[in-house]
Amino acid sequence: MVTSQQLNERVALVTGGGSGIGKASAIHLARAGAKVVLADIKEDDATETKKEIQALGGEAVIIETDVSKEEDIERCYGNLIDRFGKLDIIFANAGVNGKITPIEDMAADEWDQTIDTNLKSTFLTVKHAIPHMKKDGGSIIITSSVNGNRIFSNFGFSAYSSSKAGQMAFGKMAALELAKYHIRVNIICPGAIETNIGENTHPENDELEKIKIPVDYPEGNQPLEHRPGKPEEVADLILFLASDASRHITGTELFIDGAESLL
Repeated sequence: MVTSQQLNERVALVTGGGSGIGKASAIHLARAGAKVVLADIKEDDATETKKEIQALGGEAVIIETDVSKEEDIERCYGNLIDRFGKLDIIFANAGVNGKITPIEDMAADEWDQTIDTNLKSTFLTVKHAIPHMKKDGGSIIITSSVNGNRIFSNFGFSAYSSSKAGQMAFGKMAALELAKYHIRVNIICPGAIETNIGENTHPENDELEKIKIPVDYPEGNQPLEHRPGKPEEVADLILFLASDASRHITGTELFIDGAESLL
């Protein structure tokens, strides 16, 4: 069990901490005593998260960062180390659904945008964290998805699912490579969660009709609780993986979807 102040004096970086899973997790980490750095593409996106953390008596800073750009990631870590002197926890959470369209209709730059935002950013976030975590170890948590790992029936999500499958493979490779530094790397795979990621989704419904295959689900497609998950429920998992309570867990994927993806 993770108790209040268990992460006292630890420094956590959360990418995409302005809303949804990132916001809930940043607040959970701060409540447990961590100092939180919010890396978002626009400072305004994370302002509310910062205010809520400060209202709890926690410490949070925002660093504007495009996680798909190496120079931004390097600058983010430079600012973080200048401010706090160390890095203990990374939640690589930023991502988009991207363009939802049949493969034959997807432009190459639309594919690249999704892969860069989701997969390349994970690589960059982990790569540039290693020099700052090698001495004392730490925990890296990657947000993947049930899509591309258990579910392949969300038609039009080829780029998104490919990026999420790639995150899974990368996370396991990183876990083995970084184990000698006592850096743990785990991958979470949420199902349907109440977030605003859909705002970045641009489905072409008419185009999708030509590739859809009818899929009939049993009544209720979240068997455990018959509802989408809540960001705070995912944040509970993030807090566990960030803490010493999960000190012997690495290279592991954890599905958090109420058994939805087992249907």
